Order: sequence, then C-alpha cells, then structure tokens
Amino acid sequence: MANLPTKQKLWGGRFTGKTDPLMHEFNQSLRYDQRMHAADIRGSIAYAKALTLVGILTNEEESKIVDGLQMVGEEWRKGTFKVQSDDEDIHTANERRLSELIGPLGGKLHTGRSRNDQVATDMRLWLLQEVHEIEKGLKGLIRVMVERADKEQDVLMPGYTHLQRGQPIRWSHLLLSHAFSFHADLQRLQQLIPRISVLPLGCGALAGNPFVVDREFLAKELGFQSVAENSLYGVGDRDFIVEFMMWASLSMTHISRMAEDLVIYSTAEFGFVTLSDAYSTGSSIMPQKKNPDSLELLRGKSGRVFGNMAGFLMTLKGLPSTYNKDLQEDKEPLFDAVDTVSASFKIAEGVIATMEIHADKMRQALTMDVLATDLADYLVRKGIPFRETHHISGRAVALAESRKCQLSDLTLQDYKSLNEKFGDDVLSVFDFEASVERRESIGGTSRKMVARQVRVLRAAVDN
Repeated sequence: MANLPTKQKLWGGRFTGKTDPLMHEFNQSLRYDQRMHAADIRGSIAYAKALTLVGILTNEEESKIVDGLQMVGEEWRKGTFKVQSDDEDIHTANERRLSELIGPLGGKLHTGRSRNDQVATDMRLWLLQEVHEIEKGLKGLIRVMVERADKEQDVLMPGYTHLQRGQPIRWSHLLLSHAFSFHADLQRLQQLIPRISVLPLGCGALAGNPFVVDREFLAKELGFQSVAENSLYGVGDRDFIVEFMMWASLSMTHISRMAEDLVIYSTAEFGFVTLSDAYSTGSSIMPQKKNPDSLELLRGKSGRVFGNMAGFLMTLKGLPSTYNKDLQEDKEPLFDAVDTVSASFKIAEGVIATMEIHADKMRQALTMDVLATDLADYLVRKGIPFRETHHISGRAVALAESRKCQLSDLTLQDYKSLNEKFGDDVLSVFDFEASVERRESIGGTSRKMVARQVRVLRAAVDN
C-alpha cells in the first residue's frame, strides 16, 4: 500500500499521488476568497449549533468548536492568521486552523456539510453585507444631489437633445434627472436582496443533508429570508451573482452618463461647471490643463463592470447541473464589481458635492431660439392646432436666422405677417423664467415640480 501524505487535503482520501505544483496554484483561491473569512466563520458557528441540535455534537463540543472558530476569526481580524501552502481556499484554511487549535474535534464540524453548500452560503452572506454598504453609498450620492438641487433651483440652463439646445430648464431639473436614475437603482438593489438571501447551507454536496439538520434554524441564525428548497439548485445556483453584476452594470451606466454630461459641461466651450482640484488632475506637458479624470474614470469603469458580468455569464451558460469547478470563477468578477461600484458611488458623491457651477455661463447659453416651442404654444392658446403652430414657429426661426437676429428682435408686424393671431402679448413669450414655470405638470421643470421631485427623493433615501 502506498504511504499516504501526512497532511491530507479535504478531498484527498482516494489520492495517493502529489498534485502538480502548477495545478495547485491554478486551483488555489485563498489569495482572493480570504476576504470571506468572517462569513465562513459565521456560517460554521451556525452549523455547529445545528449539529448539536441533531445530536452530532454535545453542548461541550459545540462550545469548544465555537470558541475555536472565534479564535480563528480574531486571528484574521488582527492580521496574524498564518496561511499554509496546502490551504486551497478560505474554507480549508479555517478548518485546518480550527483543528490546530482544538484538535481532532475540529474534524466533526464538516459532518454532513460540503464545500459546495459552504461556499454558496459564504458568498451569499458576504454579498448581503456588501449590498447593505453599497445601499448606504448609493443613498449618500442621491442625498448630495438632492440637497444641491434644492439649493440651486434659481439657476437656468438650456436642456439638450442630440446635444443641441432644446428648451430652457432648471439646472436642478437636470441634476435630479440623474438622481432619479439612481433612485431606480436603489429600488432594484432592494428588490434583489430577497433573491440573495436564500440559504444553501444544509444542501450538502448536492443531494441534501443526511443528518436532517434544521435548515430553518440555520436560516434564522444567519439572517436569511428563506432556504433553498432544492439541494441541486442550492449548490449550483449563481444567478444571484449574475443579477448583482447586471445591477452593477446598469448602475455604472447611469454613473457614466452623468459623468459624460459633466465632462462636456466642464469644457471651456461650455464652462457650466468646474471640478474641484480634489477630483481633477493636470497634464504632463500642458500646464494649463485641468482634466476631469474622476469623471473619465467613472465613465471607463462602467465598461469594466459590464465585462465582469458578461464574462461570468459566459462561464455559467454551459455548465451542467449542480457544482462544477468553473463556478470558482464567480468570485473575482464579483469582488471586483463590488469594489468598483462601491468606490464609484463615493467618488461620484465627492465630485457632485465639491464641484462649482457657473450660473452666468448657463444663463448666457440660453438663446431665444430655445423658446420656439413656447412660441408655438402661444398660438395653440389662440386656438390654432399645434401641427400648424409648429410650422409657423419654424418660419419665425428661419426669418430671425435670415436677419441674423434673435426671435425677440422680430417686430409685431413680422409676427403678424406669419399669422394674424399674433398680438402685442407675443413679447411675453420671450422670458426664460416664465417658460420653465409654465412646465407645471408632474415631471416638469417649474420650481413647484422641482420641489416635488426633491421631496420624493428625500423620502426614498430617508426611510
């Protein structure tokens, strides 16, 4: 009989040969999954209690295991945990250290449990904690945008479609448009939580737990909202990771679109905003440059997060049922997506909180042609169908362009030549403040409606 190695891997009973060193490195995930150390220990403590309830452990054994696990956790927190070369992942590392501290009793902890249900549990526990932190960061960003919008309601600017001036709006209205995208992200994130909060622990390797551990007890102990009803699904499901990364991709897309607006508005050609020095950099060769690198990085990292999601989805799509080692590829893209989106919300919050706006530049960008729709609406109020008034207003724009003047410079006689319904009151159209104040239906850019939007968003982030 071949001599078995002194130090056994968790799965090493039937293997007598040595693992190729490159294969060991290829297989090892501890370098990145050690960040789940607290979740792994928390899940193991709960599982020890469940084993006691079914008589696998005595109360004394449970106490020793729990004390040992807490000591392992303390080593991780203090940074004194010593990784061994045979530690494949966080689960084997923690179990190995537990057995070093309390002896062979540590080997009882894995009774009826597989790394398959263990890792799925750890991932969900870890992500639930991270989601709550991300939620705080997202609310912080929305809150800063709302407070700024509330204070800067007096500032008017052109609203754009196709990057062409369209109609006058309040700066606050634009800022809140992005805030409402983030509000939808907040709702989607909150709706995702129940699908993350599904307990796999107790599913075993794939067929279930032979010692009939109380999985509802485990769910309550660990704070899960439900248990995986099917063990094959429980160990093999990674939809919650894909869904989180889809959520992150959409949220980063919203950050990217806001960043693009601000990059454009920060150019000398627009001059609407200036980023603070804390979120800008200079050029290595052009001394005059102040680059919006924070915004450009936010815009660029949206592609990175989307790539993480798309890459893992391609890994997932061809897998047969239950656990396959390919699923180890879930961690690095998830960890990176979590880190990136968390940092991005904080950077975006800092950018919004510290940037300077230039109300005079925004106001100067308002030209009378952005009131062409108001001119058409003026005739609608005189009883002319909009399709007709649209053409009349368009002819007024063409006339002003031919004379190289503003719409407000045309005379009353000029307007009467276009349509007899124009009267002395036509000049009242050419007032930017009056234009935005006419947009008083829900969703409009009037002061009253901007204040309503502020109230809606405040309520969303304060509950």
